[in-house]
Amino acid sequence: MVNIQDLWLTYPGAASPSVKGVSIQIEAGEFLTLLGPSGCGKTSTLRSVAGLETPTGGSITIGATRVFGDEGRCNIPTHARDIAMVFQSYAIWPHMTVGQNVAFPLDVAGTSGDESRRRVAEVLDMVGLREYADRSATQLSGGQQQRVAIARALVRRSSVMLLDEPLSNLDAKLREQMRVELRDLLKRVGMTAIYVTHDQEEALMLSDRIALMQGGRLIESGTPRSLYLEPTTVFGATFLGAAEVIAVTARHGNRVDTAIGALQLERVLPDLTHVAIRPEAIVIEPTTGVSQSNDGINRMPATLTSVVFSGRHQQLVLELPGGRRLNAQVDATRPFAPGDAVVVALPPSRLMPLLEDAAA
Repeated sequence: MVNIQDLWLTYPGAASPSVKGVSIQIEAGEFLTLLGPSGCGKTSTLRSVAGLETPTGGSITIGATRVFGDEGRCNIPTHARDIAMVFQSYAIWPHMTVGQNVAFPLDVAGTSGDESRRRVAEVLDMVGLREYADRSATQLSGGQQQRVAIARALVRRSSVMLLDEPLSNLDAKLREQMRVELRDLLKRVGMTAIYVTHDQEEALMLSDRIALMQGGRLIESGTPRSLYLEPTTVFGATFLGAAEVIAVTARHGNRVDTAIGALQLERVLPDLTHVAIRPEAIVIEPTTGVSQSNDGINRMPATLTSVVFSGRHQQLVLELPGGRRLNAQVDATRPFAPGDAVVVALPPSRLMPLLEDAAA
């Protein structure tokens, strides 16, 4: 549905490009999230697809139509692209009712009154706002205003919806609710979506696929599960969730030497430079009793230096021989206290082999 090839974008007067050779293909009906820290190029990529920025090079195709290419000689304007947009600010017209806001794209397109009213009622039903059609848009809550913005994007019946951090202005509880509603709605209508966020949890919950960006480049892409459980770069492991990253000094088959000792892995990568493990994957055992972790593989003594209760979990800080510290996460019901002597186990199946950096 959307094909971005070798996209480059340098803003006038900028010392370096904001987007550096990004290539990615989004399938019809797919929910793709562009994820990364501020300044990584994700919004610039989205705005290039929208036609709000003019790339320096590369090509963009939406459906069967090339909307940008040949170094700018092909550059279809925003209004002629088969897209709809939802912004961080709701962009609601304060002098219009909810129904008038939603109908605005149809009015601009010259859609007949009967057809417009039918389509507006249809999308307001989808977002649960039909009874608010005649209410002033400024009388709605933040979550309701965002639903109006989504309805206005849906009413155009475009093939692709572009969303630029649309939930960031909502409070935490409403944001979580809207994530579920937004994903279910877009799946129900079968719309292709490109979503921009810096919120890792949001990306994991919403996406069919995540494209992780850093410094204007696409670093990794994959399903939320694969990127979280099997990242291939240090940046991927540390940006998408917490991870304990350990440098590798030598490799011997599926065993590596590290600063905390030799570790055995289930998976290896050619030229791996680091291994990592998620805090919840670290196994904490008493100093006596039966080992629960692979007959002593990757086990080492440690001392608890900090125990923080956080509701469902406890956050532990463990000090290993030699002074290296690891952060672990365990069930809240387990009885731990600072100063406890324990055994730390790093299951080979949960150790992630990583490269320093890689382009997807």
